[in-house]
Amino acid sequence: MALPPPPVRPDPSREFTEQELREDLACAYRLMAHFGMTDLVYTHLSVRIPGEGHRFLVNPYGLMFDEITASSLVAVDAEGEPLQNTSWPVNPAGFVIHSAVHRAVERAQCVMHTHTLAGMTVAAQAGGLLPLNQMNMELHDRVAIHDYEGIAADDNLDERERIVADMGDKPCLILRNHGLLTIGRTVAEAFYWMYYLEQSCRIQVAAQSTGVALSMPPADMVARVRAQAKDSPVKGWLPWQALKRKMDREQPGYRD
Repeated sequence: MALPPPPVRPDPSREFTEQELREDLACAYRLMAHFGMTDLVYTHLSVRIPGEGHRFLVNPYGLMFDEITASSLVAVDAEGEPLQNTSWPVNPAGFVIHSAVHRAVERAQCVMHTHTLAGMTVAAQAGGLLPLNQMNMELHDRVAIHDYEGIAADDNLDERERIVADMGDKPCLILRNHGLLTIGRTVAEAFYWMYYLEQSCRIQVAAQSTGVALSMPPADMVARVRAQAKDSPVKGWLPWQALKRKMDREQPGYRD
């Protein structure tokens, strides 16, 4: 197989079109299914649509993640109400967390939320994410924690402010007794953080399951690794190009 042409480095100031965002978000849904980060038809990935007002793309309620296509994504307002005709319902209550973060955090153009076994396991641990591995150390001081307040629903709108306050300027959030959430200036960035947050949780659960004493690096080494893993407006862009090529080969229907 011939190698693909090398990707051209993106302009971080460029605004994506709605169609580009639809294709990227649909691709992210397929990748979530591919990497085993789904919860049947529940949880959401969302992205802000360019233009005036608060408009977002989100999955139709009832489709599996590996069924999502660019055209099946539904445009909703900040309350999760559809802004287009759709034969599938959406779940406004499930959009409560997303809308809070989208509206209040400038870099939260894309928001991803998961209920995975590893993520929920770490979310149930008092110590949170531990610096057990190089992947985990990149996330040091990049993961916030929000205490559990029951099922996120539109009858607890005050929780939105607390979620935003707890998240601060961090790209990752552990929702205690619930799951994981990441944000990004692009779909690529949000997926990057979610993939490595999930991997870090899997590493932690696997290490703890051995029953052997865990090796914890010194605090100065953890800080050094975190500093080496620099932030960037195009964070995750390079692996995202490879992941899209993978989906184009294996599940090209996501672009439909």
